[in-house]
Amino acid sequence: MAELRDRLLLDPRRIEELNALLTDPGNETVGALLALVKRLGGPEAINRRAAEASRLETRLARLEAMGSPYLADLRWLMEQRDRKAFVPLSEYARRVRGSAEGILWSHAVTLEISALQYFPWLIRQARHCLEAGELMPGRFIRVRKMAEQTRDRGDTIAVAAAMEIIGASYVETLDTKGTDGANVHLGGPETITGYFGGIGQPNHYPLRWAEEYLTHYMEYGIRQVLNINSGTVLVGYLLHRLGIDNEFKISVFMGNDNPFAVLWTLLTARLFARADGSTSLIGFNLSNSVNNDTIRQAAWIRRALGLEDRVRFEHHITETWKSIVRQPYNRRAELLQIAREVPNISAKHEGGDPEIEQTLEHPSDILDYFLSKEEIERAGLMPALERNYLEKQRAVERTARALLEAGIGVVCAGRLHG
Repeated sequence: MAELRDRLLLDPRRIEELNALLTDPGNETVGALLALVKRLGGPEAINRRAAEASRLETRLARLEAMGSPYLADLRWLMEQRDRKAFVPLSEYARRVRGSAEGILWSHAVTLEISALQYFPWLIRQARHCLEAGELMPGRFIRVRKMAEQTRDRGDTIAVAAAMEIIGASYVETLDTKGTDGANVHLGGPETITGYFGGIGQPNHYPLRWAEEYLTHYMEYGIRQVLNINSGTVLVGYLLHRLGIDNEFKISVFMGNDNPFAVLWTLLTARLFARADGSTSLIGFNLSNSVNNDTIRQAAWIRRALGLEDRVRFEHHITETWKSIVRQPYNRRAELLQIAREVPNISAKHEGGDPEIEQTLEHPSDILDYFLSKEEIERAGLMPALERNYLEKQRAVERTARALLEAGIGVVCAGRLHG
């Protein structure tokens, strides 16, 4: 075995070759990315603009200037936060298990919900949690079209401000992907099988993705985005190496479904990490097919590479009832087993619990993510989709209770619950 392992040792000369390739003036691929960053002012100027755009005061002032109806809701949210109206996590834990003692906080699981498409849903969710004494998630995923939401009365800014107010992390999804017509396999949701050829950022799309990201980063202070393609994942690493403080999470569509896929992903993250060990990869969705043994092996690799505290494993606990997985799908029981062993996991809720979903007149459907707001309102679906989102919150609540009952901590919206 030792002899075989020795054969895997990398020749340091290969690193020299890689450095020569990356810095070669004749490398048009990398050169085009460098030209884009330079055209936008360079890393330091880009970061300064993003920092200003991400200030809560800046966001609130922009909403006020545009007369956004969402400003009043944000002020309400700040008022409830400041008067500590939401249930404290310690009290919630005592309510669930009789005591806040003996909880494994070092392995606290991040409560995650997807997808927060519209700002009013967040306020409805907050009001529900306030009244019912439930926990707001610590992480939110958005997949609404960027071009649409930026025109919707300040929706993009309002959600960003809300995340700052409640103390949660969130991810946006850029428009530059195969579903915008770039992937010849995809003509819309009816050709979803085209995803098996890769969701798609073909040809010049990685540069378009980078420009779209940097534009929203500077304009709205959006730092974390979804990443779905090996090319744009590499672009994300390179931007970070250049000094831009970008972050991304890798989508379930990338197919990290075995320890070797995880090893490949994390090796690259480590290879392009900065001198301080930081990387732009902050997490990735494991495939719905992974089992706990895969997560254990992946966790060993992550720890060995010094990335345990930096890269979160985002694990689907529930999924939409239609168009994505075979139902019933509920991984909560497996989560309770693996969370004791593996830290830095999030429990992602993309659907309600199956026994509830199947009773709904309009159960959750992944294809609803493709609908524009205009299409949803024209079809009268907005109340049903909001109900779907609130059922996901109910699933989050069940997971929070199950974890705490088992003596495992949770990460929720920190500025609301302490």
